Amino acid sequence: MTIQVATLKARAERLRALHTGELLVLPNVWDAGSAAVVAEAGFPAVATASAAVSATLGHPDGERAPWQEMFAAAGRISRAVEVPVTVDAEAGYGMRPRELVDRLLDTGAVGCNLEDTDHRQGGLADAGAQAQWLADVRAAADDAGVPIVINARVDTFLPVSKLTGQARVTEAVRRGRLYLEAGADCVYPIGVRDRDDIAALVSGLPGPVNGNTGEGLDLAALRELGVARVSYGPRFYRAALADLKTAVEKLLV
Repeated sequence: MTIQVATLKARAERLRALHTGELLVLPNVWDAGSAAVVAEAGFPAVATASAAVSATLGHPDGERAPWQEMFAAAGRISRAVEVPVTVDAEAGYGMRPRELVDRLLDTGAVGCNLEDTDHRQGGLADAGAQAQWLADVRAAADDAGVPIVINARVDTFLPVSKLTGQARVTEAVRRGRLYLEAGADCVYPIGVRDRDDIAALVSGLPGPVNGNTGEGLDLAALRELGVARVSYGPRFYRAALADLKTAVEKLLV
């Protein structure tokens, strides 16, 4: 652990505090340069996007990039900024809880996204088993002396769940409650696009909720609905590539 435990603990506590009060906006980054841009713009924390990081490493998303490369990238990002860093650790790469915590702390990160998609068996992980795993990650973080901020992603709104309509909301609330009880700090029902759905999730979950902007759901709307945290995933990475494509194509004219 290259950064002192006291420093990591202070950053973790700062990141957790950012989930209360003013809306926490996290324009997700993919490398040291993008992290520095976000931090220098004045954002109080930096979050990675696994889809963007894995793409820069030449791999698809969904735990198909070697975890060693993903954590090495996270380390470069953490070293580039002084603000708290939270890492999209996908589903934990099959690691034991203490190994995951130790490797996260070695990168300098003090938070993580952990999703309940089962990348090995397909579909969603069993909710009870996922809750127990999150509880074990929380216990490992406590044992390490750094209260890592766990953003528990709930994937019921993704095609992998095979759920539709109201069932997606009902199952997201059920899972989110289990994950909060297990020690998660925030619940992230990724992919929610409907205002009524996000309102029901904020109302039904006794803890901070991570939302996404979209058509009819801008930052003002999410703030009004009581969302605590907003993520952008690989959106800015893809926009940067699109800008590059436009710029270089002009050189061929």
